[in-house]
Amino acid sequence: MWDQVRTCMCVQYGAVLLLVATGFLLIRKWIVGATCTSQTCLNGKTVLITGANTGIGKETALDMARRGARVVMACRDLTRAEAAANEIRQSTGNGNVVIRHLNLTSLHSVREFAKEFLATEERLNILINNAGVMMCPKWITEDGFETQLAVNHLGHFLLTNLLLEKIKSSAPSRVVTVSSIAHIGGKIHFDDLFFEKRPYNSLVSYGQSKLANVLFSRELARRMKGTGVTSYSLHPGVIHTELSRHIKSWFPLLKYVYSPVSYMLLKTPWQGAQTSIFCAVTEGLENKSGCYFSDCAEKEPAPEAKDDEVARRLWEESARLVGLTTEQRFEHQQH
Repeated sequence: MWDQVRTCMCVQYGAVLLLVATGFLLIRKWIVGATCTSQTCLNGKTVLITGANTGIGKETALDMARRGARVVMACRDLTRAEAAANEIRQSTGNGNVVIRHLNLTSLHSVREFAKEFLATEERLNILINNAGVMMCPKWITEDGFETQLAVNHLGHFLLTNLLLEKIKSSAPSRVVTVSSIAHIGGKIHFDDLFFEKRPYNSLVSYGQSKLANVLFSRELARRMKGTGVTSYSLHPGVIHTELSRHIKSWFPLLKYVYSPVSYMLLKTPWQGAQTSIFCAVTEGLENKSGCYFSDCAEKEPAPEAKDDEVARRLWEESARLVGLTTEQRFEHQQH
């Protein structure tokens, strides 16, 4: 009798374990999402990626190098950037991978980078605005800007505008801006962009900066219509990268979320890079300029991200803050 009971219990436990394993695999498949299947070759093309020495930026650079592109890795830490570049060169056999210093917290650094790039590079076919910070403390940049908006939006806004003529002369060309699902619920606080009048909230600030990414990409698409330059924004997914370091320091309990078990529940950097790669190389996306993507497919952004009046106002305010000349503003408005 006891043998029958044990046998029955073993069968039941086995059935439960099989059900749990199947459920986990289905969840894991959903988390991982789609992968970019495009076989586009980038021989003779130049790709610029910010924040390319780690995380999804590094994986994106690796993919672009495998496709034969000249890859310019724009990074703040040149030591880590050189190590990443060497790894990419050895892995792909593509020696045309270079590093350049770029600190997005400094408008001076952005201008110096752009000046050097324009002087040394013949073309810019794909610009991937990838670098970012997430939920950091209230740090103020040398230009007096709150860091999350400065790095995630204003630095990339200035960089893109300074390189825009090179991008246009290289058309067909693309600008890909990494945003986040965190743009949902975000709001552009024009009366207090840098939290000078109200208590600082790192999550609210992050949401504002990510909404700014989507609005910038949308407005850029509008301004570049007819030039051969297209613009896309995207959510890469929830990924195990260094971007989460400030979350863990602010909320110690989350260390359990980021335990080894989380590697099974979050995307890897390679998986997280797939939508960036998709937007950069997939054929036939030209009529999707200004759209928002996730898991290698067009997705509906938040209603706030489709407000064209806010997008235009953000562009003008950003241009004022970063010091774009009147001539540059006028020229880009003509398209």
